[in-house]
Amino acid sequence: MNGPEHLARRLAAGEAVLFPTDTLPALAARPEAAALLWQLKQRPADKPLILMGADLPQLEEALGVSWQAAWLDQARRRWPGAVTLVLPIAGALTTHLHPGGTSLGLRVPACDRARQLLRLSGPLATTSANRSGEPPATTAAEAARQFPALSLLEPLPWPQGSGQASAVLAWRGPEQGSLDPWNVLRPGAPEASVRGSA
Repeated sequence: MNGPEHLARRLAAGEAVLFPTDTLPALAARPEAAALLWQLKQRPADKPLILMGADLPQLEEALGVSWQAAWLDQARRRWPGAVTLVLPIAGALTTHLHPGGTSLGLRVPACDRARQLLRLSGPLATTSANRSGEPPATTAAEAARQFPALSLLEPLPWPQGSGQASAVLAWRGPEQGSLDPWNVLRPGAPEASVRGSA
């Protein structure tokens, strides 16, 4: 059975896998194997991936940078949940997931099965489970049809996600004339409540 321990071993071996989240099914790999995700999706290289973690402390440890108080406050209020925070973080993980970029998208999903896997695997490079230009998979069966060679997290069926991509908030810092240092790049599902200062 492709339980979380089995998938963690597959990931450690450099493979990509599929698992459920609270939004859409994820296509994932270890950050150092992130290039495989662009290849599988036939995705333009200028579209960054998201680093998904089991919890905030796991992401803090993986990134190895000092988090601003405003970032920590936002993360504690949004996670676990359907909100991706884009922070101005450089380093090896950003290089793997956002080549040439100076920011990194981070998320902790509100899906117990996903977080169970992430606790075993460590933070993962993730993206929606679909080939570029095609609608994202919303079920395990749809994900398996698009990527039949990849391991699916079991047991099946997966818990049903929202069917919408996560909201995306990007840190822009305090700007003159702006009360909110967060920029909404993608609203996401209504329940994500994406106002940065909410």
